[in-house]
Amino acid sequence: MRRPLERRIVLVALLAACPSIIRAAGPSGAAIYESRCARCHGVGGEGTEENYPELMVGDHSIAQLAALIAETMPEDIEQKCPPEEAHKVAAYIYEAFYSPEAQFRNKPARVELSRLTIRQYQNSVADLIGSFCRASEWGDERGLKGEYFAARDFRPEARKIKRTDAEVHFDFGEGSPDGEKLEPHEFSISWEGSVLAPDTGDYEFIVRTEHAARLWINDKERPLIDASVKSKGESEHRAEIRLLGGRAYSVKLEFSKAVQGVKNPDNKKDETPPAVKASISLEWKRPYHTAEVIPSRNLSVTDAPEVFVLRAPFPPDDRSVGYERGTAISKAWDEATTESAIEVAGYVADHLSELAGVSKETADLEAQLLNFCHTFAERAFRRPLSDEQKLLYIDRQFAEAVDPDLAVKHVVLLVLKSPRFLYREVGTADAADPYDVAARMSFGLWDSVPDEALRNAAADGQLASHDQITEQLERMLLDPRTHAKLREFLMTWIKVSQPPDVSKDPRVYPEFTPDTISDLRTSLELSIDDLLNSKAADFRQLMLNDSIFLNGRLAAIYGAELPKDAPFEKVRCQTEHRSGLLSHPYLLACFAYTNSSSPIHRGVFISRSLLGRALKQPPEAVAPLPVELHADLTTRKRVTLQTKPEACQSCHSMINPLGFSLEEFDAIGRYREIEKNRPVDSAGSYTTQSGRVVEFNGVPELAAFLADSEESQAAFVRQLFQHIVKQPIRAYGPDCWQQLQQSFAANEFNIHKLAAEIVATSAIPPE
Repeated sequence: MRRPLERRIVLVALLAACPSIIRAAGPSGAAIYESRCARCHGVGGEGTEENYPELMVGDHSIAQLAALIAETMPEDIEQKCPPEEAHKVAAYIYEAFYSPEAQFRNKPARVELSRLTIRQYQNSVADLIGSFCRASEWGDERGLKGEYFAARDFRPEARKIKRTDAEVHFDFGEGSPDGEKLEPHEFSISWEGSVLAPDTGDYEFIVRTEHAARLWINDKERPLIDASVKSKGESEHRAEIRLLGGRAYSVKLEFSKAVQGVKNPDNKKDETPPAVKASISLEWKRPYHTAEVIPSRNLSVTDAPEVFVLRAPFPPDDRSVGYERGTAISKAWDEATTESAIEVAGYVADHLSELAGVSKETADLEAQLLNFCHTFAERAFRRPLSDEQKLLYIDRQFAEAVDPDLAVKHVVLLVLKSPRFLYREVGTADAADPYDVAARMSFGLWDSVPDEALRNAAADGQLASHDQITEQLERMLLDPRTHAKLREFLMTWIKVSQPPDVSKDPRVYPEFTPDTISDLRTSLELSIDDLLNSKAADFRQLMLNDSIFLNGRLAAIYGAELPKDAPFEKVRCQTEHRSGLLSHPYLLACFAYTNSSSPIHRGVFISRSLLGRALKQPPEAVAPLPVELHADLTTRKRVTLQTKPEACQSCHSMINPLGFSLEEFDAIGRYREIEKNRPVDSAGSYTTQSGRVVEFNGVPELAAFLADSEESQAAFVRQLFQHIVKQPIRAYGPDCWQQLQQSFAANEFNIHKLAAEIVATSAIPPE
């Protein structure tokens, strides 16, 4: 007897190859559905509460639906639907309510009014306040500016050395940085520049030294770490700060080694003090990482202005459809916006002299503050104020407040609690309104409010055509905030933006330590950054790239020849085994158990994320078969046994063959040829939506298929659209998805150009 997968492949091929079946005599597909299917699935596929409550929608082709129906339907009787009737009813279901086209026809999607997401709110208030400061720049020179002084303090006349240091990680021993210019018993160093935070989250900064040190991050007045006076033996100092991803923050580190505190009191003044060791290291602990020296790629000699980073917590955004959306309006969310508005108002009041350019002695102080508030409200609302709005939000607040400073606070609170700030698509019914177009562009690429160039373009009528919009987008693509958003998308696309527990059984994988896991995540991030920083930014290279970033610790585990203390560098893979992200050890470790690989997890990832296939939740939770109870079975054999029941095969007939193709890699992503004393079988297959059966053996062949597959390309386009626009792609017309996919192919699958085309398409949505 044929296995379920083989039977289904035969049925799909037969039904796809025999269109004459559709024309066969007998009842129509609608009649068959009404008599044999509607009692369980509902008249319009809406489902029935007692039998099948789920809506009948999906992404199977007619041939795939027909094969499934012929093999399994009706479920409540032994006699299944004959192939010729199965094809008829499949065609009817597909056209009536199942297919995406039918869904759009029956219930057209629309652009929904939505609030700002958490990321959009945080970025917006940061950029709103930042718009009154000097612009931030991220220069090309990596590292920090170092000044070395022949004294315990930082007097200009004592400065002996100026240079750029790639990192701050020095062990001077009992000597000095320069024996000719600095004597070893007393010297000091100051480093300045900026640090780029790649992700949004809480960062722990760490200064390690036996001597005095102070560290400032994003605040030039108050040090984050002050170890200028410390206890003997204390050499590690930590402090946490929240940072927004894709932004540069000012950094200053002072280190001082002095005779005082280390000299033996019994020594006379003319005697040489005892030698004392000195070292200094600047480290951080990024979100989802262990502590590491801040690498030069995240440091710049360019100074950065202060960035306002909101501390108020928000309830999580809705992700029920696979991407974050600003849909949930609750009491908790309303309270969070109020707390945030109060926090922003307090910050503005404390920094009013810098933001508004005034002081208490300013002659026309109230007029200047009125002008500041007017500008603040316009930038927050993303458009000029009407006379009525100016009266409500500004003039009335100054008229009723006891002093101008309090009036400014009232304005900020009122503006940030207004729906015109909190919600998108508010203020005009004209889809081509230039100010709404500018906002859609800035939220699309930056998740934030428009900058000055966009505001000016909107005011001058320079956002009316696709070419004008594209010109602005080309500039915006170069912004680090765009890189951060695309990076976050790719991490979300491969399901590791919120990483699962990647730890493994230490008895089986003792080398897989927390530091190894952190290094692997860094390796994956560097691969993504490398692609996004390239001019081509070719989507296909996510599957086909033949290189991986490794350091000395990872090289020892994954078979590369690097020195033990080597920093990260790009290393060519064994191309006969590895290819792109599919074989990246971090990804493979994420989709594995603690002591074995998991073809199911890996197959689900490929199906859902890379191919965009809809998979329903299993009818009941099924625990994996314990390895110890089937010690003689390979993982492939054990998974095949576990998913053998017919109820499992509706999904696992697709999941398993995809996951099996990654079986040459164990639970930590190491290549292997043998499991349980048997050769690893990495043969797999996939039945496309057109009914074509594709076979592959191992990752390189699977990766080549995915890179060239229209299904994976279409899935990537849809998911990137939703991540950028926060709206369903079909709300922008039934042909939008296909047109974007064609543009993607015409532009050699350039991710940057696709992002720009998505924003340009959504900037003026259909009416």
